Amino acid sequence: MPVPSSFDYAVVRVVPRVERGEYINAGVIVFCLERKFLEARIVVDEQRLKALWPEIDVELVRRHLDAIPKIAAGDLTAGPIAKLAQRERFHWLVSPRSTIIQVSPVHTGLCEQGPGEAMEALSQRMLGV
Repeated sequence: MPVPSSFDYAVVRVVPRVERGEYINAGVIVFCLERKFLEARIVVDEQRLKALWPEIDVELVRRHLDAIPKIAAGDLTAGPIAKLAQRERFHWLVSPRSTIIQVSPVHTGLCEQGPGEAMEALSQRMLGV
């Protein structure tokens, strides 16, 4: 019987017009220190973004969002942040921001099978994929 592991997660949000506070979920970041797991999954829904702000530069938003999984994976093409230790990268990714790309507060959970299973479940629930 597998031993449950705790994990932390946050939802990545796109807030096209910060002054309005409206957002759509665009990703999930999952971190499990015990299993040395850090992964981010991003989904860009262009129609929903344009529904909140028709003039949004979707390609610019996509480029910024695409950096998140690279940083989580420690991909050195993502710049100096990707060189940090896994825990430091997680804390950098989930730090509060007041820009168009924001993250939810960090939440904690338990996973029976592993953090990859938690990522799948959260992606289904938060992103619909």
